[in-house]
Amino acid sequence: MYRNEKFNRWRRHPWHGLHTQMDGAEEGVVQVYVEMLPTDVVKYELDKASGFLMVDRPQRTTSSPPALYGFIPRTYCAEEVAKRCPGVEEADGDPLDICVYSERHINRSDIVLNARVVGGIQMIDDGEADDKIIAVLDGDNIWGDVQDISDLPQIKIERLQHYFSTYKLVPGKELNIKVDHVYGREEAMQVIAAAEKDYWNHFQDLHEQAKE
Repeated sequence: MYRNEKFNRWRRHPWHGLHTQMDGAEEGVVQVYVEMLPTDVVKYELDKASGFLMVDRPQRTTSSPPALYGFIPRTYCAEEVAKRCPGVEEADGDPLDICVYSERHINRSDIVLNARVVGGIQMIDDGEADDKIIAVLDGDNIWGDVQDISDLPQIKIERLQHYFSTYKLVPGKELNIKVDHVYGREEAMQVIAAAEKDYWNHFQDLHEQAKE
């Protein structure tokens, strides 16, 4: 039985009802809720209140994510995440984003998968920390053995940097986004730990109320 919990006939909230890791998962393998696919030109995002996937906005340009794009459950980017980003006082106040590479095309979102963390990109968006963890699909036949970001082709990282530096682009409006710092697996795990700490600092009461 999943974490010794009774079967829940209601759908679990993807952010609060799932766990960061499945029971028995190897170190560095996390659960991911997928919001967007590489084919999407509409920005989909989880509605935090209801737990349903919603349309955030149609992309103004033809920009689409070069990997599966979602978040790690029970993480939150707040004070602890911001501390890891020099010169930044705040984080974006969302679950920790993650991009997952898969050799086989996954053709639907609103799903959960296991991914092996290999690194990340320290993104600063208008003065807020907004890290993007980079991972590979656990057990993938091509990328499954990748352990660190240095094992990925450099072009994979460059495409992610380009996407996140341009996906909010509006003609005539200057963007204030930095994606210069790319880090490996060890630092990525520290960012995840900080985001988990932020989550429990902000949402522990929610889980205590659910037990009552």
